Amino acid sequence: MNQQKDKKSRIPLRLNITFFVIFLLFAVLVIQLGVVQILDGSSYQEEIDRTVQDISKRPVPRGKILDRNWNIVVDNEPLYSITYTPPKRVQAEDKLELAEKLTEYMTMDKKEIDKIRERERKEYFYLKNTDDVFARLSDEEVEKLDDKEQYDLMLERIEDDEIEDFTDEQLQVIAIKRQLDKAYALTPEVIKNENISMDEYAKIAENLSELPGINTSTDWERQYKYKDTLRSIIGSITSQDEGIPAEKEDYYLTRGYNRNDRVGKSGLEEQYEDLLRGRKEKVKYTTTKTGQIIGTEVMVPGERGKDLVLSIDMEFQKKVDEIVLQELKAAKSRGNAYLEDALAVVMNPKTGEILALSGQHYDKETGKYENTPHKVLYDAHRPGSTVKGATVLAGLDSGVFAPGQTIYDSPIVIKGTKPKGSYSVLGSVNDISALKRSSNVYMFYVALRLGGDYRLPFPNGGSPTFNPEGMQTMRNYFQEFGLGVKTGIDFPFESTGYVGPEMLPGKLMDLSIGQYDTYTTLQLGQYISTIANGGKRIQPSFVKEIRSPATTSDGLGAVYKVNHTKILNEISMSKDNIERVQDGFYKVFNEAGGTGHSSWASTKYRAAGKTGTAENEVFLQKDNGDFYKAADTENLSLAGYAPYDDPEIAFAVIIPNLSKSSGNNINHNIGRRILDTYFEGKESENKEED
Repeated sequence: MNQQKDKKSRIPLRLNITFFVIFLLFAVLVIQLGVVQILDGSSYQEEIDRTVQDISKRPVPRGKILDRNWNIVVDNEPLYSITYTPPKRVQAEDKLELAEKLTEYMTMDKKEIDKIRERERKEYFYLKNTDDVFARLSDEEVEKLDDKEQYDLMLERIEDDEIEDFTDEQLQVIAIKRQLDKAYALTPEVIKNENISMDEYAKIAENLSELPGINTSTDWERQYKYKDTLRSIIGSITSQDEGIPAEKEDYYLTRGYNRNDRVGKSGLEEQYEDLLRGRKEKVKYTTTKTGQIIGTEVMVPGERGKDLVLSIDMEFQKKVDEIVLQELKAAKSRGNAYLEDALAVVMNPKTGEILALSGQHYDKETGKYENTPHKVLYDAHRPGSTVKGATVLAGLDSGVFAPGQTIYDSPIVIKGTKPKGSYSVLGSVNDISALKRSSNVYMFYVALRLGGDYRLPFPNGGSPTFNPEGMQTMRNYFQEFGLGVKTGIDFPFESTGYVGPEMLPGKLMDLSIGQYDTYTTLQLGQYISTIANGGKRIQPSFVKEIRSPATTSDGLGAVYKVNHTKILNEISMSKDNIERVQDGFYKVFNEAGGTGHSSWASTKYRAAGKTGTAENEVFLQKDNGDFYKAADTENLSLAGYAPYDDPEIAFAVIIPNLSKSSGNNINHNIGRRILDTYFEGKESENKEED
């Protein structure tokens, strides 16, 4: 009985202990909650409200390009655009959702639909069928593979028939998401700026609150006012799709570019990229911990790129193009099966400014003519006798000939070779008359003497004594004029020509008359300019000056930089010897017996220069890959300047691969018409000023 009472008395005690423990636990919990809310509440709230500030840069329009008379050559055409600036850590699912919303307001062009790749179709299918596609992985694959490997394997296991029958609406979503995927965090990416309608633009602008990261703004594209004129010299820029070139990624990224920036990829657009690019707008983005953008602030305003002012008068350039094209067409109409190009350059011999340059090309596949001015810098040809001014000066400066010293011009025979002579036996010639009448033999003797043989006349049928260093000596003289070396033109690329490898007396003789090494038309222009200005090799340039952006739409900005005349070197010949060559060049055009007299004697502006013809062999390839000789052709060249006593314009012309003895005078026609046009324009300007 007493035992039962003891049991009854213990039960309430245990309950009391249990209730007391529970009470203590609740008390501790309440105290802890109070500590969190009261003592640490503010710090936890700060952590929740904490934001991140990042700096990003927005691109600005490129600088303009103008001609020497300040006519706009390249401008920026404004475009309405839709842009996407993704927050940090945005997920593929978020972009897909955004793309689906955008399809309600805009439509991508067919060319964008055509760009959709197989992988992008599979990625869309995966996002719409994630669980089903994930189930295609085995447990072992899930365990062994990392996330990227799993993702790639899942895409691989999506069948072709699962991605073939997308609707037009689905393809629109994929095309938009494709553009969204190109964007980098906090960096605006253009989603659409071509053929965007005002209705699309307005609808998106009205619904920006539903489209995170999307904005309506203006973009631009390059506008070429003179169409194809000088296009390969002006160059081009990359598209939004291309961005910065992959092979130069490190170069551009270290200079503040974004991967989707448009940059110059050829011509002057590439050469002057640092100036044309402008100063980007500096923007501060405020984002939450989750990456959502909650505010933007412009810290540094952007400034469009600086403007280039060319040394070229575009109206004169158009006339030069027309002249060269007309003469090329006329020569083609007379046969000349292998004639494809006509090249010309016009420059100021005292400053190096390029006044015009023209390359016209006949495409034998299409039968059409193309504007190819870059070939003036890119294509090298044998120039023939135009280089004889450099040969004569090499002879006079080296002392192998004295001024006025004569030789008898008749063919030379070297053992084992064909006779080498002028176009006819010219008899007694000296340095000046050798230029006037274009004596090959005089130049041969200069070459042989530089090679070590001083015998006059050279013993027919014998072999000359020959020091191979004479070949390099001749080339060194030529290089002083710019022949065989870079001209220094402000352009990303120029050819220096071909240097013949054989060191033989016959090849040295060929070199002396322009029938061995090859040179570009621009090199020939620099060479004749050096003689015209009295011995200074001037660096040629396309850009005359650089200006800061104008404050008004139709005005000119302040001068930022002037490209002053740069003398690369002064030739090592005496003034008297240079004047003798100038005299010889004058007689070529202005005295009876001169090789250019018939075409140039009637000019009012008194030009001087040198004609040239070089022989070629045309080789074609058979179906089996072998080459065969198809024809013998010739290059016609011409280099000159005017006025003779105070030159303000110099020019060079090369016409490669004409049929031999075709009676063409295309080189003289082009040169004469270019100078006539220049001086007629100058006379007209003077009358207007009066």
